[in-house]
Amino acid sequence: MTAKFKKSAIFMALVLLTSLLLAACSDSTATPAKSGEAATKVPVETLSLALDWVPNTNHTGIYVALAKGWYAEEGIDLKILPYSEAATPESLIASGKAELGIGAAEGIVSAAAAGQSLVSIAAIIQKDTSALVTLKNSGLTSPKMLVGKKYAGFGASYEEPVINSMIKFDGGNGTFENITANVFGYEAVLNKQADFVWIFEGWDEIEAKLRGIDLNVIPITKYGVPDRYTPLIETSADVISKKSDALKRFMKATVRGYEYSITNPKDAADLLINSNPAGTFSNKELVYKSQDYLSPKYKEGATQWGSQTLKMWTDYPRFMFQAGILKDADNKPLTKELDYNKLFSNEFLPKN
Repeated sequence: MTAKFKKSAIFMALVLLTSLLLAACSDSTATPAKSGEAATKVPVETLSLALDWVPNTNHTGIYVALAKGWYAEEGIDLKILPYSEAATPESLIASGKAELGIGAAEGIVSAAAAGQSLVSIAAIIQKDTSALVTLKNSGLTSPKMLVGKKYAGFGASYEEPVINSMIKFDGGNGTFENITANVFGYEAVLNKQADFVWIFEGWDEIEAKLRGIDLNVIPITKYGVPDRYTPLIETSADVISKKSDALKRFMKATVRGYEYSITNPKDAADLLINSNPAGTFSNKELVYKSQDYLSPKYKEGATQWGSQTLKMWTDYPRFMFQAGILKDADNKPLTKELDYNKLFSNEFLPKN
């Protein structure tokens, strides 16, 4: 081989190598390979998720998956939208400003009644962990004792029918006074503005205990109210039709996040805390104790985190229908039961 030919061959090899490197750098679907792993190629998709409240242990699995880079591995650029009182996750999804949201069964069912197409694609917690509470020294320990008492509500249409049902189930006549308090949660009973409130045991009750406040706890589902999924991850039929593959990849990473949180509650709580701005959590002990409470409940009774059943999506929505809570698009009482199969989907969960 001549020297001239050798130089030409070397030059061509360098050109080819440079072209390959440039092509690799410009490939927007390539995800960085971990040490010892081959690079994988998935289309990068941006998804936005609207929170239902300030960051808390209901959201831990999402923050874990984000911190661990599991969304990035799946080609998902996840944007978590901050909570705003001005817009619910449901309204943000309906307006196209978010693809995903954290919601509750009531939101999904009410939207369906009004002709909107919200769909639950994962149950964050398998059982309802909310309760009515009173101060320990009030002596109010059961629903029938709440007749004529003051309730500090948060403005949802389902509150009064649910509480009425509980009181009647317990032998009372169902009547109570629904007031508006200027403080949130159990603070209303602590400040003597109300006799009872509705809280989440996995956060508010734990916080009350840490503050030395003794409460009587009256679980919602103990008194004739069907169990429900709250919170859950919701999206719309429109997003499902356009971004089905991205939703599956999102859910694959999210399942990993919650499964990790189930087996590693302390580390998961640390990741939740460290993933948010300093000062987000004024009491870190509350986060750790709440995580210890919720981690076993994320998948309680289910073979896979996030899975949902038609029974759960029939019993509570039917209760709402029979209680007259549901209104159609003209704000008139719904006259026909919903197609409960359309309220939820397990299809985006990874196959076991």
